[in-house]
Amino acid sequence: MKPITIGYALCGSFCTFSKSLVQMEALARQGYSIVPILSETAYSTDTRFGTSAEIIEKIQTICGKPVIHTIPGAEPLGPKNMVDLLLVAPCTGNTLGKLSWGITDTSVTMAVKSCLRIGLPVVLCLASNDALGASAQNLGRLLNTKHFYFVPMEQDDPLKKPNSLVADFSRIPEAVEAALQGRQLEPVLL
Repeated sequence: MKPITIGYALCGSFCTFSKSLVQMEALARQGYSIVPILSETAYSTDTRFGTSAEIIEKIQTICGKPVIHTIPGAEPLGPKNMVDLLLVAPCTGNTLGKLSWGITDTSVTMAVKSCLRIGLPVVLCLASNDALGASAQNLGRLLNTKHFYFVPMEQDDPLKKPNSLVADFSRIPEAVEAALQGRQLEPVLL
């Protein structure tokens, strides 16, 4: 039986990359084949959390595949049946907004559009400082859109950052399994 292939996309919430890469490794150990995708910003930006070269090397070592980091590179994912599911972990508030309004201007938003084109499940692992503020309408819209699933999330610091929501990255594997079965892992908000 062919292994399930996950398109694994990362956007620019750099402070969550270490959590995300732990889950990428866990999925690879579980036998999933992983196609790595980085937004153009994530692919080319050095931060205090690591250089882009270090992150790319680690991802390619985990996946054994080159990173997709352009719109043309991401476009065939759905039509050529290159993946069975797309996971965006982390999904920033910026990407969440673009997805809710159908904007396709990055490798990650193109990957999502490409997968939705053929009805594949898309799992979003949110990390946003304004998910309960300016991005709340986008979150609400996607919670009610077919083929979108969410990794359960919670306020990471309700007193200092009352509008912030961050997904529980440790629940990525079970959220992926649920989405492959066509169901949302509950509760969405912890």
